[in-house]
Amino acid sequence: MNKKEVFSFVKKTWSKFWYLLFKDESLFGWVFSIVFIYVFIKFLFFPSLSLLTGTSLPLAIVESCSMYHEGNLFSNFDNWWEGHHQKYENFGISKNEFIKFPFKKGFNKGDILFIIGKKPENIHVGDVIIFSNKYTKNPVIHRVIKIENRSGNLFFSTIGDNNRGQLFFEKEIPEESIIGVAKLRLIPYLGWVKLFFTDLFGLSSHRGFCSPN
Repeated sequence: MNKKEVFSFVKKTWSKFWYLLFKDESLFGWVFSIVFIYVFIKFLFFPSLSLLTGTSLPLAIVESCSMYHEGNLFSNFDNWWEGHHQKYENFGISKNEFIKFPFKKGFNKGDILFIIGKKPENIHVGDVIIFSNKYTKNPVIHRVIKIENRSGNLFFSTIGDNNRGQLFFEKEIPEESIIGVAKLRLIPYLGWVKLFFTDLFGLSSHRGFCSPN
């Protein structure tokens, strides 16, 4: 097979592939498209994104209301702070400090966050981290309120902006449990495409839309 024949074969193959993926409206065409998209996302897109971001979980769906602020994107920070200042001031965090933190207005259940890997020593109080633990099925996304250095090992303490207090397992988070740091609310609410189904079978106390605590 000469170069011209090879080029012709590649062109015909690509044309058939393109037709199946985007133009074929038969059942086979739909199945082919779905399988291709799944394979592309799972085996190419996410591994590449993980490599670029330095974390195994570059995109995370917010599955709870623990970081919710009343009004969401349009929340009034002063009003929110008035109801939550005590828990932060107990850790020496003032209003002037908090207002400079990322996600100062929190985020909502169903939001998709962009996560990056970060060395533990480069994580600061106020950052929103995602970490794993043996007590919850999925990782937790909360705000760092305290960092301790014990003989060169860092331990992090977090809290949810919408929680009244700390959960017992987030008071001493070892650095090796940290998956990454949330940097951007990438797509608000889109995660509800998944959560709608998981909510049906989850705990009743965790279902539905968010409200302030």
